[in-house]
Formats: sequence, structure tokens, C-alpha cells
Amino acid sequence: MRVQLRSFVMRGFAAAAMLALAACSGYRPAPPAFHEAINQPYTLDAGDQVRVTVFDQADLTNAYAVDQSGYISFPLVGAVPARGRTVHQLESAIATELRQGFLRNPDVSVQVETYRPIFVMGEVGAAGQYSYVPGMTVQTAIASAGGFSARANQANADITRHINGRVMTGRVLISDPILPGDTIYVRERLF
Repeated sequence: MRVQLRSFVMRGFAAAAMLALAACSGYRPAPPAFHEAINQPYTLDAGDQVRVTVFDQADLTNAYAVDQSGYISFPLVGAVPARGRTVHQLESAIATELRQGFLRNPDVSVQVETYRPIFVMGEVGAAGQYSYVPGMTVQTAIASAGGFSARANQANADITRHINGRVMTGRVLISDPILPGDTIYVRERLF
């Protein structure tokens, strides 16, 4: 009888522990759009800095920051919308503006000089804002932030990302790639 009671209590404790863990986990798998965004052409947003080269026009060739409104301020033509555009779309937009009475046949090239920063929070050595480097993964971003703390869940992390004008959060493996502007949150492990 004593063994049966002890077995019953242990099973009850195990079931209660599993329910508590399930309730606390708040698991949110990454939506399919997370992984699709990695394979899409990069779109510009506030915080990016682009180098615009107008061939044979040294006065127009320079680095330009995408401001909080999503525009770059370009000489002669003024504000040019950059948010949500690829570098090729921005090249076309600048060339079109320059053709409106400034240059006959402008040859414009745009490349990203500095990507918008990423943010790393939670159980890391030094939470904060960090520079994005192409090809970064969750793990390399965490390494930039001083690595995992002693209490960190080292298997996966939560990422908050802007996709098609919406803010999405999902859980990914630490080997998954990240994008500029991502916020990475490392959770505390349960045991």
C-alpha cells in the first residue's frame, strides 16, 4: 500500500510539473514568413546607410542615411523614399528623379554601407544594440553580446522581426540566420 501511494504521489507530482512547464513556456514557433524573409531581397529601412554612386558626378556620390521617416535626402532632388525598397529599386528612383531636368542619362549605383542594428536582450553577458554583419546567426549575435549567461537557454531564442509591415515574434534555433533590425531575446532555462 505504501509503495502504491508513493507511486501515485510521484506520478501526480510529475504531471503537475509537466503542466507547469507547459504553461510557462509560452512557446511560439516561428511563422513560415520568418524563414521566407531570409530568402527575399533586402529592403531598406530607418537606420540603414547607403552609398550612392552617380558615375561622373563626384558631388552626388556619397553615403546617405535612411531617416526615421524612411527617406534619404539626396542633393538636387530632395527626399527620396527608401523604406521598403531594395537597392535596385532605390537606384531606379534616384535615376528617375535625376532625369527630371538635372542629368540626361544618369548611371546610379546603390549599395548598403551600414545595416540597421540588431538588439540582443535577456540572458546574455551584455544586452544592448549591436552592429549587423551579413551572414550573422542567432549564435554570432549572442557572441557579440558577451555570450550566454549562466542561466541561459542555449538551444533556441525568440526573435522579433518586421515582415511586410507587421511585427512578428517566433522561436528559432541558435543556428538560424538573422536579419538587420531583429530583436533577439534569450530566455532563462528552466533547470
